[in-house]
Amino acid sequence: MTQAMTGARMVIQALTDQGVDTVFGYPGGAVLPIYDELFQQSGIKHILVRHEQAAIHAAEGYARSTGRVGVAIVTSGPGATNAVTGLTDALMDSIPILVISGQVPTFLIGTDGFQEADTVGITRPCTKHNWLVKDTDALSRTLHEGFHVARSGRPGPVLIDVPKDVQFATGTYTAPEAIRSRYQPGTKGDPAVIAALAQAIETAERPVLYTGGGVINAGPEASRLLRDLVAKTGIPITSSLMGLGAYPASGERWLGMLGMHGLYEANMAMHGCDLLICVGARFDDRITGRTDAFSPQSIKAHIDIDASSINKVIPVDIPILGDCASVLTDLLEAWEARGSKTDRAAMSRWHAQIDAWRAQDCLRYKGSETVIKPQYALQRLEALTKGQDRYITTEVGQHQMWAAQFLGFEAPNRWMTSGGLGTMGYGFPASIGVQVAHPGATVINVAGEASWLMNMQELGTAAQYRLPVKQFILNNERLGMVRQWQQLLHGERYSQSWSEALPDFVKLAEAFGAKGIQCSDPDKLDEAIQEMLDHDGPVVFDCLVEKHENCFPMIPSGKAHNEMLMGEAATEQAIEAGGAVLV
Repeated sequence: MTQAMTGARMVIQALTDQGVDTVFGYPGGAVLPIYDELFQQSGIKHILVRHEQAAIHAAEGYARSTGRVGVAIVTSGPGATNAVTGLTDALMDSIPILVISGQVPTFLIGTDGFQEADTVGITRPCTKHNWLVKDTDALSRTLHEGFHVARSGRPGPVLIDVPKDVQFATGTYTAPEAIRSRYQPGTKGDPAVIAALAQAIETAERPVLYTGGGVINAGPEASRLLRDLVAKTGIPITSSLMGLGAYPASGERWLGMLGMHGLYEANMAMHGCDLLICVGARFDDRITGRTDAFSPQSIKAHIDIDASSINKVIPVDIPILGDCASVLTDLLEAWEARGSKTDRAAMSRWHAQIDAWRAQDCLRYKGSETVIKPQYALQRLEALTKGQDRYITTEVGQHQMWAAQFLGFEAPNRWMTSGGLGTMGYGFPASIGVQVAHPGATVINVAGEASWLMNMQELGTAAQYRLPVKQFILNNERLGMVRQWQQLLHGERYSQSWSEALPDFVKLAEAFGAKGIQCSDPDKLDEAIQEMLDHDGPVVFDCLVEKHENCFPMIPSGKAHNEMLMGEAATEQAIEAGGAVLV
């Protein structure tokens, strides 16, 4: 189908044809024609954020929690440059979003016009692909191609820069079904290499599955197949920060999160395994630690849709390029065709060893009757929300790691966090995107006060749209992770790791028309959390916690997985159990 319409109308028509129901954005001169078309339709809801960075993070939250492409609209110049952090965040974490940016008219490009910036040049390193559209006839095709690129292969952010005169001009609109993209990434793995992995599973004595966000990006079928593989083979499973939920936290073979602040049993299993099967993860430095000491005794297999990720950091013996769901399907079929064999006696010994590591209780901490420990706060949040229709976002820092350690995720797409870029200010706008996508769900952003303040203005967005997002702030009046590193690695020289001018978060919430709650008493914590959950609007929960609590376990820089720092209580337990830890 082709039809004559203005460029601005094409944008709305393309979004409609792509099934978009929500966009996040902030208007400006270079996108006013698009906003005028938005005003004249009712099928697409627009969420007015208070900063363009927040628009991108909200689109990320929407995308991560739904599996669909998130969409944001920003204006030219500062509107586009404000989007750069969110675009880079989405690129690092493989989140499919499409950003439409306005641009000065084509005849002004290169003249340093008002609010002009080289948006395509600036965003080229932080997008999967981007376009500057100078011909209205090419606009609809480019928009449809943008959606296809964003969600195909390894997902990621795309940006389409649309000059104002292109929005005003009339051209020919082409429907998506009439377009065949040249970008067609392969999804099927090599059968011979998959067969080699099936054979390796048969003979392995200490296998481990290491999974990442790629499993979640591959859709719910990939998570189902992963669970099936674990159930049938008995292989224990760990995950990166981005992969939490692909396998249930209550599952029998779950080891917990891997890496710098991962669980003792997960890191020890990774260090001691003889077959490592990586599915949809990229061996980032927070997982590997010392690369020359990473899983030193193992045969390594890597399943990934992105060829550039394989052998990029860790050399592997069994590389399988393909979509996680497709490869897992073929792997299960190949293994079952060979007789569904494993070394049962060896696997039994392996499970017993893992149980011994687990018994060391690496998350143990010293409680308090007078001050709320951050771990306790998250334990109570978990207990009071477990089993609900719950989505969790986080900011970045100690609270993020504690949330990953103490909150359990039973399904994919329920955990939204900034992994690769570690973007402070991500969690609040992401929670808004999640809440818009799931209006009846409980959406909680676990935050630190410093990180949360970076996008605190989005209280206005939450209040305007009556979004009942819960901001659960673990307030230690410190840049917690910075302070921890300064204590442990920089001679206790606490350079600029606290603020002497924090707001009254209760009054701040009330100033925006939200509800504010503060709690500092462990005995009153449950009641206060329940009050937060019961309120039908946005809430800012100021949870005053121990100021100098450290997040453990922790693999120090330059150390291997079997050389972990533990908290005082966990160290005592590990020594009693004969564990090998750094003290």
